[in-house]
Amino acid sequence: MKHPLRHALGEVQHAVLALADGTLFEGVSIGAAGHTSGEVVFNTAMTGYQEILSDPSYSRQIVTLTYPHIGNTGINGEDGESPRIHAAGLVIKDLPLLASNFRSSLSLSDWLRGQNIVAIAGLDTRKLTRILRERGAQNGAIVAGAGEAGARADSALAQQALAHARSFPGLAGMDLARTVSTASAYEWHATEWRLGKGFGRLDRARFHVVAYDYGVKTNILRMLAERGCRITVLPAQAGAQAALALNPDGIFLSNGPGDPQPCGYAIEAARELIEHGVPTFGICLGHQIMALASGARTVKMKFGHHGANHPVQELATGKVMITSQNHGFAVDAESLPANCRVTHVSLFDGSLQGFMRTDRPAFCFQGHPEASPGPHDLAPLFDRFVNLMGGQQHA
Repeated sequence: MKHPLRHALGEVQHAVLALADGTLFEGVSIGAAGHTSGEVVFNTAMTGYQEILSDPSYSRQIVTLTYPHIGNTGINGEDGESPRIHAAGLVIKDLPLLASNFRSSLSLSDWLRGQNIVAIAGLDTRKLTRILRERGAQNGAIVAGAGEAGARADSALAQQALAHARSFPGLAGMDLARTVSTASAYEWHATEWRLGKGFGRLDRARFHVVAYDYGVKTNILRMLAERGCRITVLPAQAGAQAALALNPDGIFLSNGPGDPQPCGYAIEAARELIEHGVPTFGICLGHQIMALASGARTVKMKFGHHGANHPVQELATGKVMITSQNHGFAVDAESLPANCRVTHVSLFDGSLQGFMRTDRPAFCFQGHPEASPGPHDLAPLFDRFVNLMGGQQHA
């Protein structure tokens, strides 16, 4: 009997996902032929697969989406968080035969193939997620594009996948910010997207923000521009003096992939800028960089936080907000020095989600308050940054 995806994808090819512990999953290839390896993580978001795959924070990670039907709205030219796919690979349960959306210009499979991304469908993502949740995120690999779907899991394909999974060195100690960062500085003026209008453009700037690109998402830049910020984006390895020479009103430390501890260049620049007294706001990796610059420690999490439904509590008000998350490392709250005050904690596991400096105009948040699509409960953090630049220290 013909495989149900044959009409959509042409000749269906076998694919295997292997975890470093020896667990094997069979499926079908929905992307490029070949192999890929990385840390296998699961994301619980129900929407936003285009934004997830194009988020530079997923560099060297194979993303498992727990929502079963992925690809039913296709791919469009506006929702990417960067110009290309950064995830090392994709794992899903089901690829719908049809994609329908008024903005769709490309199918998910064609997008993956066009960017040479290896991906697998047709496996039990619930079982995989349980394994990752109980044993922790694992190194893994996908090998795709050899033989017909349905070949035995002990085939040569499976052995190749297992060998690639076990040879991946892991994310701990891996500096990825410099690999995904821009090669040169650039200016950003686009504002947020609106139905029927598309993206806007900053007409009149109130503030000048220098943003360090450790893997910045474009919607972060749009939300800053929407609030009247002219933005100069600098490479991750730019020193503090390069930023100060631009006479900024504020410094933004972006999201990004990998382990923050090897990013000594970023830690030193952040430390100097914060001590200089420039209002500073960090998100995700930028949050971790700020913590390290302040004297705290970071740790590798068991399986990280990846999804759009994570409850976070603001300690000052007791308010609970639903947030988007994407991180595999966390700041050890017990290691924060006396000049740092915890502002937000996760209600899933109690981990640190945000803190502020009490001696400098600097604060940060672990999650992604700019989520698009996703919860917008923490978008006011951008307003707080703008207020800091305007001299309203406690707004």
